[in-house]
Amino acid sequence: MKRTILSIVSIMALSGISYAGDSTEIVDVDVIEIPTVDESAFYVGLGGSYMGMYNDLTNEEFTTTGVTLQVGYQYNRYLAVEARYTMGVANVAYENGNTVNLDNDNFDTDFSNIGIYLKPIYPIGDFKIYGLLGYGDTILSKVPVGSTVASRGEDGFQWGLGLDYAITDNISVFADYARVYDDKGFNFRALTADINVQLITAGLTYRF
Repeated sequence: MKRTILSIVSIMALSGISYAGDSTEIVDVDVIEIPTVDESAFYVGLGGSYMGMYNDLTNEEFTTTGVTLQVGYQYNRYLAVEARYTMGVANVAYENGNTVNLDNDNFDTDFSNIGIYLKPIYPIGDFKIYGLLGYGDTILSKVPVGSTVASRGEDGFQWGLGLDYAITDNISVFADYARVYDDKGFNFRALTADINVQLITAGLTYRF
């Protein structure tokens, strides 16, 4: 962490000057160091994610686990911009809710999300509370549609909230919750239902 040192090189205390005839005595100059912190840095991160899509009308659920890659730049201690890509690494589990579809604990499909976010930060010591406000695209392939399957995707506003803890000056751990989709329907599927897609992620971040 960079430290800028401000040196005060000419300080004269009133009590440090005395007069005796024509002589003048000046005390030694004190040096005061005032540290400042430069929080700007590029960073990358890797985390594990729980991914879930929920239908509030039929109670259907698609869930899986995945990995999240992140890259960002922190402008100062209060603001960063960050891009993320989350991809499923396991088959998706499907629960039929109150439909007549069959449950499937090993659905052969792909679940992914990509987004870019403005990241406001509120530092508290070694902790940082942060938000995610941005735009992204969520894709779920091979969704059951009657007797067949189809790929579905939606893009739009995404938001989240998280906590970061600095282990060292360069390495920190983080955990956050993100709502990456929340609207009626999902790409012409379940048009009258409220669909939401959520990501819960925890991982490590490295600052350069």
